[in-house]
Amino acid sequence: MIKEVRFNAASGFLMLFIVLALFVGAIVAFICVKHVDAAARVPLALSGVGMLILGIFTSCGFFIVHPNKAAVLQFFGKYVGTVKDAGLRWANPFYVKCTVSLRTRNFETNRLKVNDFDGNPIEIGAVVVWKVIDSAEATFQVENYENYVNIQSESALRTLASHYSYDSHEKDGLSLRANTDEIAARLRHEIQERLAVAGVAVEEARISHLAYAPEIAAAMLQRQQASAIVAARQKIVEGAVGMVEMALDMLSQRSVVNLDEERKAAMVCNLLVVLCGERSTQPVINAGTLHH
Repeated sequence: MIKEVRFNAASGFLMLFIVLALFVGAIVAFICVKHVDAAARVPLALSGVGMLILGIFTSCGFFIVHPNKAAVLQFFGKYVGTVKDAGLRWANPFYVKCTVSLRTRNFETNRLKVNDFDGNPIEIGAVVVWKVIDSAEATFQVENYENYVNIQSESALRTLASHYSYDSHEKDGLSLRANTDEIAARLRHEIQERLAVAGVAVEEARISHLAYAPEIAAAMLQRQQASAIVAARQKIVEGAVGMVEMALDMLSQRSVVNLDEERKAAMVCNLLVVLCGERSTQPVINAGTLHH
């Protein structure tokens, strides 16, 4: 596996001065050819041509490194090193320079249709924030590291979605909808494992879209509504039982009325009907005695 190696390229401004000096020397040599003896003309002309060719060849070694970018250098197919120092730089003109961005980037995956852990079809998408940390691996280990990041991120998202339910029916179970932070951490870990070979670091990965597939969305909505109704009814019953218990205790403590077990059962039944009913109850006045 090819790892990144720092390469200290020469300052481009120093080499620029040398190249200009070569061009100036070549021009002076060509001008002086007419003013020297015949015996010195050929050597002077050859030196002028040599300085001109050397200047042109040397000028091919200039390249610019922008901030948060790197230049990967190759010498006839062999990796030489990576230049990360920003500015005008110079290296061997035979080196091939390939620019790699080290800036933080993000992209949003397509909305994927997958089955969750319970087998329900869902639609899911994610946002991934990433950057290149090893320019050599990004250049040589994979064919196209940007396309590699996209495909592997979607593959990791599919795998993650199949291991968790959209909604968990267990109290301590993880679900895609309720445990966003835990799911995001596991998604980032899953993507990072796949992208490590490409010299890429995943800074953040979060689910950006989550919904049931259209064909079951209506049925899942009814199930959620039913769960909400059951939960609400449970709260109502708990409150009603507490109020009935409190009423019986207060009647007993204050000796307002003494009720036998049968009358207590009737009273409990009536109070629960009043407190738990969806509609307002209609009072019935008993004009007779307590026992009639």
